[in-house]
Amino acid sequence: MTSHALIRPAWTPATIALMVGGFMIYWPLGFAVLAYILWGERLEAFRHDVNRSTDRFMCGVRRARSGAPFAQARTGNVAFDDWRDAELKRLDEERRKLNEASAEFEAYARELRRAKDQEEFDRFMRERNRRTPDMGSEVIDG
Repeated sequence: MTSHALIRPAWTPATIALMVGGFMIYWPLGFAVLAYILWGERLEAFRHDVNRSTDRFMCGVRRARSGAPFAQARTGNVAFDDWRDAELKRLDEERRKLNEASAEFEAYARELRRAKDQEEFDRFMRERNRRTPDMGSEVIDG
């Protein structure tokens, strides 16, 4: 004898009663039961896909937190593992150099922008001082 769950994603009297009751109590609840009836069989595959994706993501997070972002499990071939470790160290060194060069360029560009802003401000102040007469020398008639 096969056992079937009372509430399963199918048009059974129990699910229909739950759906009608859900609509009478609170309409989103009725829609939730209707969605379960229509697409509930896909939930297991969806849950499996989400769990697999989450596991892969968390594995990557753990690897990144360990300080070796590209570290992988040993393959069992010592020569290959040693070569891979050496290449990853070389790539990490290259990445460090690129990050340093990027930081240097950012500082250089920031200094250029500051100098340009200072030059524009100085020019503005010179032109402004040439256009406006000395305000303290004017006599106000009253």
